[in-house]
Amino acid sequence: MSDFRETIDVDRSPEDVWAYVIDPSHLPEWQQSAVSAEPLDPGPTGVGSRLRITRHVGRRRDMPMTMKYTEFDPPHAWAMEGVDGPIRGHFRGEITPLDDGRRSRVTMDLDFEGHGIGKVLLPLVVRPQVRKELPHNERLLKDRLEHRAA
Repeated sequence: MSDFRETIDVDRSPEDVWAYVIDPSHLPEWQQSAVSAEPLDPGPTGVGSRLRITRHVGRRRDMPMTMKYTEFDPPHAWAMEGVDGPIRGHFRGEITPLDDGRRSRVTMDLDFEGHGIGKVLLPLVVRPQVRKELPHNERLLKDRLEHRAA
């Protein structure tokens, strides 16, 4: 069981949802704490590919972190895990077709692991921030997907 689980239904095909969520340049558009995201490895994205994501966490300055894809199954599912830093996220997203593929259900699961000072920051800063941010991110994702050009 994950720490956080969110599900939204979107009026877009699984392929459209996949193209949007897998593109790191879109991350700051729908994740409130994301400042930037960029691929670290050349070539096509797949299992083992890494991203550098910079997030604004709590009252601290922006914190860069490296995430690595552990699952990459277009347009159905993707998973990532943090490989550095005091707080390491474990994320999995799944896209389920609805209405013969005209719509999609997006399910996102998120867990965290604290290292060093991260063991203290996790319950005091990170989990409360995520609990507050996730519903907002869900609305942003739905809005961006449903109101962008097809």
